[in-house]
Amino acid sequence: MLRYVLRRLLIAVPTLLAIITISFFMIRVAPGGPFDSNRKATPEVLANLNRSFHLDEPLVKQYGRYLWGVLHLDFGPSFKYRDYTVSELILRGFPVSLEIGLCSIAVATIFGIGLGTIAALRQNSILDHTVMTLGMAGVAVPTFVTAPVMQLLLSVVPHDHPLHLPFGVVFSGLPTAGWGDWDQMILPIAALSLPTIAVIARLTRGSMIESLRSNHVRTARAKGIGMRRTVLHHALIGGLLPTLAFLGPATADVITGSLVIERVFGIPGIGRFFVEAASNRDYTLVMGTVIFYGGLIIFANLIVDLAYSVVDPKVRYD
Repeated sequence: MLRYVLRRLLIAVPTLLAIITISFFMIRVAPGGPFDSNRKATPEVLANLNRSFHLDEPLVKQYGRYLWGVLHLDFGPSFKYRDYTVSELILRGFPVSLEIGLCSIAVATIFGIGLGTIAALRQNSILDHTVMTLGMAGVAVPTFVTAPVMQLLLSVVPHDHPLHLPFGVVFSGLPTAGWGDWDQMILPIAALSLPTIAVIARLTRGSMIESLRSNHVRTARAKGIGMRRTVLHHALIGGLLPTLAFLGPATADVITGSLVIERVFGIPGIGRFFVEAASNRDYTLVMGTVIFYGGLIIFANLIVDLAYSVVDPKVRYD
């Protein structure tokens, strides 16, 4: 196991290097610069700013300087937030992004596995078709559509409006922005978890149907140990392997994919910094968030691979 972990960590080094290299040169190919929006600045001031941030140096030299800083865990200063370094901004916004991401993945896992299992046990029934239809809709509709719609129907539309949903009576008046109080967390978590619920439900349904038809589950049912015990102790364990494989990158994707949700609901996470940095050509902040997200995805995939051996004893990493 230890050799496998060390080998994966060594493989992660060239992967992160490729991410840094591609991101560094791609962001500088884009037209414009970090100080082009400052129209009041004279050419002399712009030249001094470029010189102070080493932007007047050859691109290869800038790359080498930045790579040397990353090796020392120094992502440089932010061009927009002059009083903060990139590391400080990441540490400031990541706890919020982590909180909304973990809450969303927990909600998605519980509801997704539950709905997928119910659909598998009631295969080809109306309930099964309903779950799969909703799952397809959840995958097809992006979060930048569902989030504003949820804000409109559950927070803005009054009670007597025809568009007000029946369950809006319970959730009406929810805040449309902010983060911290429990009522501010409902809409962002719901909007962010819906696509993941749909994918997990579809994966769980397919794997559970296959698991229910396996020989060891048939043997367990033939022994008369009961349907509930058979599903929980035999079918569900084998049926969760594809879902478990999806949860690793899905967790990282939900945490990093909250960019739109944070923007729509005014949540002070990394997503807000990333969107503003991309708009303002804040090279160092964009690079820092991309590297941070890349490392997070690599770490999440490693954790899932290790969890495989816990769920399925047949999986070994010797």
